[in-house]
Amino acid sequence: MQLLKNKFKGATLFLLAIQSAYALFTYCHPKEEMVNRAMMRVIPSGRLFVSEPDPKWFGNGPNPTNDSSWTNQNWLKSRFHFSFAEYSNPKNTDFGVLRVMNDDLVQPHRGFGTHGHSNMEIVTYIVSGQLTHKDSMGTEESLGRGSIQFMTAGKGVRHSEFNHGDIPLRFIQTWIVPAQHGLTPKYGSYVGGSPETRKNQFQHLVSNVMDTSSSTPVERNQDVDMYATELELGSKAALHIGEGRQAYLLCIEGEISVNNEKQLAKHDACEITTADGAGGELEITGTAVEHTESGDVAHA
Repeated sequence: MQLLKNKFKGATLFLLAIQSAYALFTYCHPKEEMVNRAMMRVIPSGRLFVSEPDPKWFGNGPNPTNDSSWTNQNWLKSRFHFSFAEYSNPKNTDFGVLRVMNDDLVQPHRGFGTHGHSNMEIVTYIVSGQLTHKDSMGTEESLGRGSIQFMTAGKGVRHSEFNHGDIPLRFIQTWIVPAQHGLTPKYGSYVGGSPETRKNQFQHLVSNVMDTSSSTPVERNQDVDMYATELELGSKAALHIGEGRQAYLLCIEGEISVNNEKQLAKHDACEITTADGAGGELEITGTAVEHTESGDVAHA
């Protein structure tokens, strides 16, 4: 699970067993409920926009007609949480400084050919498989589950993202509006360690580079925090949402309950705010698990 926390001008993200799902998305207006001073707007996966682009658009060959290693007919299935590419909804463009959250499933030996970015902080959390990044700064690296690839696109950078492996790759990619434009482009990574670091507890993965009170593997040019957890069945993880902050929670794998009130299934998300920005407590419980590279867990 990933929780991205930010002031109301920003966002809070949870990578819950992670950065999203899609099926022709119309903006979701779920009910708001007070839960330990937290108001939650649940976004069911069926309200997300699902994109399955033509393989030629990204430099791929045709989809195979019979390949047992593929779990989807198209090379890419991408679930958009906010307006992106062919999905445009002026009522669903962002959540604070969280501009993009795409949940991508890439089939073996396929990927995104070289393309450009600018003036965005990009954080990619790998859920399963191996993601290979190559960019115009001379970086090339492959990372697996629990790892993070991040870029300051700044003045402009070009890169490619591929699944060179024999099994499907899933990753959550978030784009965060930077605190300032025109920054020097930069690439970095965090190699996911033992699952014990996030087992039944939140692992603080991303923080604000200007925040001297935090020490995380990844630091970004914006007031955001990101967390992940993998929960065994019935286990809990808790986190305090600070005053004046909000959060975006994603159930990545399995199922979870939030404050014993809301149930999220795989690919569901919810926006979390607090009454008058006063802050509040958030508790996640693993209510259903699935088999993963880390064992049988719920992942957020």
